[in-house]
Amino acid sequence: MFERFTAELLELFASSLWETVLMVGISGTFAALIGIPLGVYLRLTDRGGVLESRVANRVVGGIVNAVRSTPFIILLVAVIPLTRLITGSSIGTAAAVVPLTLAAGPFLARLVEASLREVDPGLVEAAQAMGASTQQIVFKVLLPEALPSIVAGLTVTFVSLTGYSAMAGAVGGGGLGDLGIRYGYQRFLPEVMLAVVVILILFVQSVQSLGDSLVHRLRHK
Repeated sequence: MFERFTAELLELFASSLWETVLMVGISGTFAALIGIPLGVYLRLTDRGGVLESRVANRVVGGIVNAVRSTPFIILLVAVIPLTRLITGSSIGTAAAVVPLTLAAGPFLARLVEASLREVDPGLVEAAQAMGASTQQIVFKVLLPEALPSIVAGLTVTFVSLTGYSAMAGAVGGGGLGDLGIRYGYQRFLPEVMLAVVVILILFVQSVQSLGDSLVHRLRHK
């Protein structure tokens, strides 16, 4: 069974794992840059928020829900023109980052919004009574209080991105998903497919353990 794991194939495993790490890491970072501010805005404009605005909240929330409700494989194909515009190609690791970011950003925004809702409203009211600005309320009350929950949401997002990145491999996105499709499925090598699944499981376990450890430290502090 393991005779087919030649040196060349093992090198492909190593390079594919690195591509997956790059895709998840880069798209997760961009998703955080988009999703966290978006989640904060949704909370601020929600009922009882500092910047309460039902119209703005519904418009932005509707866009977020629309992207979240779109199956990733469809989103992957639908944004090909945008992907080509940004990266110059519709295949490869760099190209996969664009749809991965668009899929993860709104997902994280809702998680951040839910985390901010858990913050005691009394803290916000006390800050307002002391004359704190909206920026001070966000950076000195809401985000610090919700930080452990936000980190937990980021962990969930990175885990989800791992699954998305494997799906992106089905359309030439690179990474372990691409390796599993090309060698495990198309070349009828079930042992390669099994190895890809095992590596992905270990990768997800590592991400989840790291995130859980960080959340525990933040809550302890």
